Order: sequence, then C-alpha cells, then structure tokens
Amino acid sequence: MTRQKVKMAFIENESSRKATYKKRKSGILKKANELATLCGVPVGVIIDSAYDLSPEVWPSREEMDKVMSQWQRLPVMDRTKKMLNQQSYLQQRISKESETCKKLTKENKELQMKEVMFDCLSGKTSPSRIEKSDLRDCGNVIEQYLKNLNRRIEILSKNDGASSSYVHAAATTSVAMPIVEMGSSSTAFCDMIRQQQIQSSMNQNVRGLDLNQQQW
Repeated sequence: MTRQKVKMAFIENESSRKATYKKRKSGILKKANELATLCGVPVGVIIDSAYDLSPEVWPSREEMDKVMSQWQRLPVMDRTKKMLNQQSYLQQRISKESETCKKLTKENKELQMKEVMFDCLSGKTSPSRIEKSDLRDCGNVIEQYLKNLNRRIEILSKNDGASSSYVHAAATTSVAMPIVEMGSSSTAFCDMIRQQQIQSSMNQNVRGLDLNQQQW
C-alpha cells in the first residue's frame, strides 16, 4: 500500500493536530540526534508549543548555549546566508520545480520531434503534414543528428584511415536520413548510410542493364 501524501495545510481538528505535533516533534529530535552523532556537528533544537508547559530544548540547555554562542560569533552575513522562512523556502522550491518542468518539457519536445522525423523517414507521414510550429523544432533535431554523425565520422576517420574516408563521403552525399531506432549508436547510423548508398548504386546498375536489354 502506497503512503498517502500529506497535505501541507493547517490541521483544523484539535486532537489530530496534537497527535501530529507529538509525532513530528519526536521525528525532528531523532533526526537531530542522528545528524549530531553521525556527522559530529553541533546541533541544537528549541520547540515552543502550547501543548508543552515550557519550551523543550535538545540536547540540553548547556549544549544549546554553546551552539548559540558559536552562531552569534559568526559575521552577520554568514549567519543570514542560508537562513530561510516559510515564504523564502516555498519560493526556492517553486523556482527549482519550475526549472525541472522546463527541462522535462524540452526533453519531451525533442522526443516528439524525433518520432516525427522517423515517421517521415518510414513513410508514415510527410513533412507537408507537420505543423508549422513544429517544423523549426524538427529541423533542429535533424541538425543535431547530423552534427553528432559528422563528429563520429571525424573520429572514425582518424582511427580507420581510408576505410572511414569512404563513410565520410557517403554521409556527405546522402540526402535522406537512415531509419534507425531512437537511441542507437552512431556506428549503426553510419552503417545504414553506407548500405543506402550501396543499394542506390545497385539500383542504378539494374536500370542501366534494363535499358541495354530494351535496345537489343
């Protein structure tokens, strides 16, 4: 059974609010103890609530005084540099989530344009059916594929010499992009280009033989 997400809002019911307070307070003190023990850092917690007769101090008032003294000796800029209230914390979270949303939107758009590109290559659709707003994005995806392909070809040319030079010539003269699965390696990409060029040459030779037979 999945854990239900807690709604971050004031609990109206008195008994539920009190039970939640006790549970959360125990959790905070446990985490403070773990942080101090595992990391060896000075930690102090003060909790003042209407449910307690006096504020609760952890680990003790003497240790809390030491922590406060260390904190007060710091420059004002260092003390306030990472200080957050609820409003600034929420603004920070909203900003972070907005950036994540923008990144995911961009990645989803690129995946969508890749699918459109491969649909065009496989004949499932044609460029004339692509929305005008998507043409630029699709062109950017194709351009990036070509850049990656040329970069890979340059690496192979340095390593393989003359054999890779043929692959480079085939890639620069090719008009259509090869049909490959999304996420396939650049080496497979180059092999598909070479196969397309060989197939095109064979088709031209066959058409030439047919013309010669007709003349005879």
